Amino acid sequence: MPVQTIATTPYDDQKPGTSGLRKKVRVFQQPGYAENFVQSVFDSLEGFAGQTLVVGGDGRYLNRDVIQIVLKMAAANGFGRVIVGQGGILSTPAASHLIRASGAFGGLVLSASHNPGGPDEDFGIKYNVGNGGPAPEKVTDAIHARTLTIDQYRISDDSDVDIDSVGTAKMGDMAVEVVDPVALYADLMESLFDFAAIRAMIAGGFTLAFDSMSAVTGPYAIEIIERRLGAPAGTVMNGTPLPDFGHHHPDPNLVHAKELYNRLMADDAPDFGAASDGDGDRNLIIGRHSYVTPSDSLAVLAANAHLAPGYVAGLKGIARSMPTSGAADRVAQKLGVPLYETPTGWKFFGNLLDAGMATICGEESAGTGSDHVREKDGIWAVLLWLNILAVRKQSVAAIMADHWATYGRNYYARHDYESIAKDKADALMAALRSKLDSLPGTTNSGGTIAAADDFAYTDPTDGSVSRNQGVRILFTDGSRVVFRLSGTGTEGATLRVYIERYVPVGGDLGMETGDALAPLIAAAQEVADIAGFTGMEAPSVIT
Repeated sequence: MPVQTIATTPYDDQKPGTSGLRKKVRVFQQPGYAENFVQSVFDSLEGFAGQTLVVGGDGRYLNRDVIQIVLKMAAANGFGRVIVGQGGILSTPAASHLIRASGAFGGLVLSASHNPGGPDEDFGIKYNVGNGGPAPEKVTDAIHARTLTIDQYRISDDSDVDIDSVGTAKMGDMAVEVVDPVALYADLMESLFDFAAIRAMIAGGFTLAFDSMSAVTGPYAIEIIERRLGAPAGTVMNGTPLPDFGHHHPDPNLVHAKELYNRLMADDAPDFGAASDGDGDRNLIIGRHSYVTPSDSLAVLAANAHLAPGYVAGLKGIARSMPTSGAADRVAQKLGVPLYETPTGWKFFGNLLDAGMATICGEESAGTGSDHVREKDGIWAVLLWLNILAVRKQSVAAIMADHWATYGRNYYARHDYESIAKDKADALMAALRSKLDSLPGTTNSGGTIAAADDFAYTDPTDGSVSRNQGVRILFTDGSRVVFRLSGTGTEGATLRVYIERYVPVGGDLGMETGDALAPLIAAAQEVADIAGFTGMEAPSVIT
């Protein structure tokens, strides 16, 4: 196999975020840009000679091109086998499962998740380690350090491999195995949930709609929901993955999944609606005339997981990201299991799952999952909801009302201020941090501030510490406002403001969310001067 060693110079913008390296397609198309990053990943790893690498992505623009680069570089760097999803397709949770099931050394997931796709939009590369989860910070830090010093990369000059036909080919000494991207994952889902009960519910007249948003979950949803569970053809909306996601933004929220939301709010709405995002790891849950926040969804899934065969033994623990509402905390307390509060980023759940300390994890950004893989999993969440509905024989609205009557209600919203100039976003956060010590005891529209801090996390499995994970303003009545800069965008900065108010059992559990949170929304502006720093009088997106 002819191998070329190509001289290169570093790019200074290849620091991985919470979910890998995400940039505009035009950035990745610069000479050597993708190659530099892939080689930096390989240079940061040890012991992979002859081992297996999993590669696949969400089908977005540039996916197929970069897969061929990865194959040639994996061969040149000494991997023994690469497993590729047919057509370059692998949802992020399916990639995690494939890494685990095949005993792979690791995997490269080519995705920018819920970000738009197309020649003028976004692309991303994320390295997942052998447990199937995103690389921990010590690995991503090493990758970043290498990107700043890299001076050469190794690549085979073999011809491209056919990734559209299932089977095995050779690239030099390395085997390239193209596999069905759906079957293994669908089998896993069938082992966790009571498909017979869900089939019977659907056959009995239960109606649903699933929006794949022209992204990766289309083939998975068609196989599982329509073929294995018997839902009518057409139940899966936008089921064909497109390189540009049909010019839509594949983020399953009330702005970008508006068509689904409107359908579920109509007089003739189906019983249940759901959506997933670009790479299949997020979910949106809506019942007939009943939107479920991701934080509430996590709590309901945890409280009812025992109704599914895969979780009948109960939960070992529940983990949530710090900005996620405290609804799951009350479920953990009632179940008598630990609750872990981590920074944002699924990689922080991996150690807990590997150590057997948690079973179900979730983030307010529409990500939930369990110990079946080491990624959040959109279809898994939808299937667990369907399993719960089939067993309880109640509507989504009735289940939510029962949940709030049992645990109280966490009124919750996230306000995103997108594409802020990074210097302005950094200045806002620096100003907030500079006055944390002076805030306790002061009063604003939200009430009296009891405490204010910059969240830090000590991993209970290895003692590692992650600091500066978000500014928390905590009020005496249990309400809170959290400020955090997101690491998932490709342009500027996104300020996320998380607003939460808890109303206990016996309180007013039927308020409109906006009304319940209005005082805290005003308090967020007063504390952080968002308009003053950003020039934005209102958030870009509210979820």
